[in-house]
Amino acid sequence: MDSSAVTTAMRFTLGRQSSMAPSFQISDESEELVSVDEDDIDPGVRLMYMANEGDLAGIRELLDSGLDVNFRDIDDRTALHVAACQGFSDVAELLLDNGADIDPKDRWGSTPIGDAMHYKNYDTIKLMEKHGAKHQVISMHVDHGPVPEYEINPNELDFTESVDIARGTYCIALWRGIQVAVKKLREDLSFDADKVRAFRDELELLQRIRHPNVVQFLGAVTQSSPMMIVTEYLPKGDLRAFLEARGPLKVRSAVRFALHIARGMNYLHKNKPEAIIHRDLEPSNILLDDSGHLKVADFGVSKFLRITRRIKEEEEDKPLNGHDSSCRYAAPEVLRKEEYDTKVDVFSFALILHEMIEGCRPFSSKEDNEVSKFYAAKGRPPFKAPAKHYSHGLKDLIEECWNEKPSKRPSFEKIILRLEHIQRSLGHKRSWKVRTLKCFYQDNGSIGSHGSYSSRSS
Repeated sequence: MDSSAVTTAMRFTLGRQSSMAPSFQISDESEELVSVDEDDIDPGVRLMYMANEGDLAGIRELLDSGLDVNFRDIDDRTALHVAACQGFSDVAELLLDNGADIDPKDRWGSTPIGDAMHYKNYDTIKLMEKHGAKHQVISMHVDHGPVPEYEINPNELDFTESVDIARGTYCIALWRGIQVAVKKLREDLSFDADKVRAFRDELELLQRIRHPNVVQFLGAVTQSSPMMIVTEYLPKGDLRAFLEARGPLKVRSAVRFALHIARGMNYLHKNKPEAIIHRDLEPSNILLDDSGHLKVADFGVSKFLRITRRIKEEEEDKPLNGHDSSCRYAAPEVLRKEEYDTKVDVFSFALILHEMIEGCRPFSSKEDNEVSKFYAAKGRPPFKAPAKHYSHGLKDLIEECWNEKPSKRPSFEKIILRLEHIQRSLGHKRSWKVRTLKCFYQDNGSIGSHGSYSSRSS
């Protein structure tokens, strides 16, 4: 067989492939050409095979013979691409010392450092950074398909008077005449495959959510950097700030807020064909709108869950308790890295309801690691408020929701029914008080022209 024919059709297919390449099937013709004797294979392709095997001596021999270190195969891949995929930093250094281009792009647009980032070869990444490689943004749509309907032109987002909100990843912007909340994927993280995957997962989830008690998704920027998720902006802030300013809530207000949260969470858990577990339900992730309604927000660590299975924490890419306060609201099974399901959100809900009545965070005097140990020992926050604040079955509901056994915790569908019953009981009690007070004044006083009561003259 003519070696020139091998050169023109040769595709390097061993080892890890380009990080941005769609999967492809190798034709029978290519298989036949790859199977030829080594002497018939183009020296450039042999260079790539040696880079794949980490053969430093063989690479030196080829380069000493005058071979172009920047040889490209049919997919425009170079030996440096191959070394980056395999994580052979010594091979990459040898190639770079012999004049290899640092940022060549293959046919799909991937650079060697992009491949190294995709496969998490950190030593190779550091080496390439040292040689001046440019960080590559990992595209959300590497198949270059049609632009999604939710795509927002970043030029429409006005950050002129932007201020940071929430945990630093959110800021306020002006979009088409309204204020919106924008969650940015920082540019220095846009090359991190895990961060991009989490961004994509959150985006996929938000597209499927439409409920009055869940923050509204408006659109996203995915075709340029920095990538952004745009949601409605709720200027009243989050429940954490509200509780810190107000302290303990009146029971009727706490029950009303609890209903808002439960309705939003019930909607997420009822999602078909997969339930949505929030996994990070806490006051700072619950927002207050202008009408006094609460909305569940921040789905950065949320997960889809098929009804027929459970999630095991150790199988996750990243632990749930990734920031300071979440462990205070995390269920014991999560902290123990056991299997868990939607009932982890019910446990968190119980702590929030308890906090609204008590006016302080769970175990506010304890450090985070102490809280985890306390939950593991089946400890729960104490009920310090007057017993009347937990009447009509409210204390029983909280205790059921934070039960040690997830199967014993009620679903949000049942929680809503219980809360509605408690709300009606509180309403009847208030109505009875009003009627009693009115009768008293009718017997002992008169109602003034502006609705105020005044004593009868003797």
